[in-house]
Amino acid sequence: MLAADEIGEVPADPCCPESGDETKNTEEKSDVNPAALVGSEQFSQGGSDDDELLSYVSAFIEKEVGSDLKSLKTLGKLIEQMTESKGKLEEQVLTISSEIPKRIQSALKDAEESKQVLNEFLEQETPLFSSITSHLLTAQPWMDDLGAMINQIEEIERHLTYLKWVSQIEELSDNIQQYLMTNSVPEAASLLVTMTELDIQLQESSCTHLLSFMRATVKFWHKILKDKLTSDFEEILAQLHWPFISHTQSQTVGVSRPASTPEVYANLETLFCQLLKLQASDELLTEPKQLPEKYCLPASPPVILPMQVMLVPLQKRFRYHFRGSRQTNVISKPEWYLAQVLMWIGNHTQFLDEKIQPILDKVGSAVNARLEFSRGLVMLILEKLASDIPCLLYDDSLFCHLVDEVLLFERELHSVHGYPSTFASCMHILSEETCFQRWLTVERKFALQKMDSMLSSEAAWVSQYKDITDVDEMKVPDCAEVFMTLLLVITDRYKNLPTASRKLQFLELQKDLVDDFRIRLTQVMKEETRAALGFRYCAILNAGNYISAVLADWADNVFFLQLQQAALEVFAENNALSKLQLGQLASMESSVFDDMINLLERLKLDMLTRQVDHVFREVKDAAKLYKKERWLSLPSQSEQAVMSLSSSACPLLLTLRDRLLQLEQQLCFSLFKIFWQMLVEKLDVYIYQEIILANHFNEGGAAQLQFDMTRNLFPLFSHYCKRPENYFKHVKEACIILNLNLGSALLLKDVLQSASEHIPATAALNEVGVYKLAQQDVEILLNLRTNWPNTGK
Repeated sequence: MLAADEIGEVPADPCCPESGDETKNTEEKSDVNPAALVGSEQFSQGGSDDDELLSYVSAFIEKEVGSDLKSLKTLGKLIEQMTESKGKLEEQVLTISSEIPKRIQSALKDAEESKQVLNEFLEQETPLFSSITSHLLTAQPWMDDLGAMINQIEEIERHLTYLKWVSQIEELSDNIQQYLMTNSVPEAASLLVTMTELDIQLQESSCTHLLSFMRATVKFWHKILKDKLTSDFEEILAQLHWPFISHTQSQTVGVSRPASTPEVYANLETLFCQLLKLQASDELLTEPKQLPEKYCLPASPPVILPMQVMLVPLQKRFRYHFRGSRQTNVISKPEWYLAQVLMWIGNHTQFLDEKIQPILDKVGSAVNARLEFSRGLVMLILEKLASDIPCLLYDDSLFCHLVDEVLLFERELHSVHGYPSTFASCMHILSEETCFQRWLTVERKFALQKMDSMLSSEAAWVSQYKDITDVDEMKVPDCAEVFMTLLLVITDRYKNLPTASRKLQFLELQKDLVDDFRIRLTQVMKEETRAALGFRYCAILNAGNYISAVLADWADNVFFLQLQQAALEVFAENNALSKLQLGQLASMESSVFDDMINLLERLKLDMLTRQVDHVFREVKDAAKLYKKERWLSLPSQSEQAVMSLSSSACPLLLTLRDRLLQLEQQLCFSLFKIFWQMLVEKLDVYIYQEIILANHFNEGGAAQLQFDMTRNLFPLFSHYCKRPENYFKHVKEACIILNLNLGSALLLKDVLQSASEHIPATAALNEVGVYKLAQQDVEILLNLRTNWPNTGK
């Protein structure tokens, strides 16, 4: 502790937070220059030596006064400010010096009190620890005895619980026995349901003997009840002439009802419900019969017990006829057992819907009687296929026949009888790896054979509908139509496969077939290159165009869009495509057939270019005389009674007309449209460059050229568009320039000469109808005119 007379002498700690805060507040309130405050603060802290202080003071005076003598007037004010600042700082130092010792004294006092309390606690802890230790030693024998007693009690409780379970099981068993002795089967079935629930509850127990006793008891009474109810249920079904082997038999059940029919149906309902109660115990005791995991059948609950009883006679018939050495069990005739099952489903549909379904609805079951019945029969088919397919896997004809019959069976099963695609079906058997790869191989083999036969046919390149104009718009050759029908059939065959991965493999097969067909078209096209305008060459072009159009249409089909999404997921997992390609697939900018369509479009464009080049060469040959026409010396329009076509233009126009008519008849509309537009583009440039720019024209020559073009060449294309002159922009505008009257031509020439880069003559050109030609081209054309006035220059 500090003496009272020493308190005033304690200096303020420069590092004290309170001192710093006070100094900061003083700085904020003071009007002294900030640099001066900083200097004073450093001075008060005493952290600098004399040299640093002197240099600082010199720098401060230099800054505030400098070399200007006038600034000495401010020294008085500056001294006052510094004096005032010094006084405030001294006040703060005195205040802080008086407060800090009081706080230190208070803190020391609190620490002393805390130390005293802690010592008291430590003094109390020692006897208390000794007391607790002594008490634990004394109580330990009691604890040991009590623990042993608790263990005995727990053991006795377990024994009691075990005995209660045994007693409960025996009590239920005795009650079931009594109910059966009094023929109270419904009550016995209800108790068996209770016993089954107890069995399910005990599944997690470690009492193996109790579990075995429970399971044995359930099994014992389940067999007795099941046998009794099954026997009674079969008697009722026999009275109803179940099963209905023929269609007429199923109809007579509903038509010719005996007098006891209401009673029979009441018993049917009672026994059906009682058997339904045994479903839980039956599932608990019966190991479901399943096909190997390689078939990847969807998980499904067992067929309900009463339906199993109803299916037994049909299962016996099926195995009798289609297993073993029976004459009806012929591996090459799968249609026999497939048709038999479809007939059974059809024969029993009405009875199941009208008699069995109401019973299920009444007990609140979600089971559909007809589908449950179908599911039981379909399992017979699956077992039969699983055993037969390995025997005929490498016989192409038998295997292909089996697949065809199975697909027909599946189609009728789903479309006619409403069998859900989520249930186990024949497609799961065909999707097994070995079988599926064989199916793909056979499908490819027969498709290629079909392609060979269709392309070698005499009618391969002839359209089936060539005599029917309305139908034959695409002018599709027979081979292309048969090929696309083949692809469509393949799609129908695999569209019901259960997994997207299998469908994608078939899609790849289809794409391979399209590419193979394209290659064959290319090979035939190369053989026909010399006859680019021939019938077969045009038929190949029509075929490629048709296939491309159909594939583009399929790309928007829901089925192929779903496959595109599945392919997108596969590619994303395997990193098989770039991010750009994945984005295009995801945004539907591209389709699964894009690669094939692009290749076909390239083939189509290549073939059209060959045809255009061929026709263009013929047109150029026919235009040789027309190029040599004496455009300088032709009579003017006023000197002729009637304007007529130039005789030298006749071969050109006749050749053009004949080829257009020929290709219009041989190419489909869309292809012919591309053809004539490509041809016109080349023809327009040719006439402009080789005929117009290569000659000079007097007034008569320009008029004759315009007459030949506008009244003879352009109208050749008027059958294909409303304004053919718009496709001959160079020729049309050149004729306008060459036939301008003299005044307009002179005016236009002046405008063009006075025009510059900054002030183009576009408006003047547009005014006379020139939009395509550049200003330099128009100047060249004006210079080709010879009918300018003689200016003496």
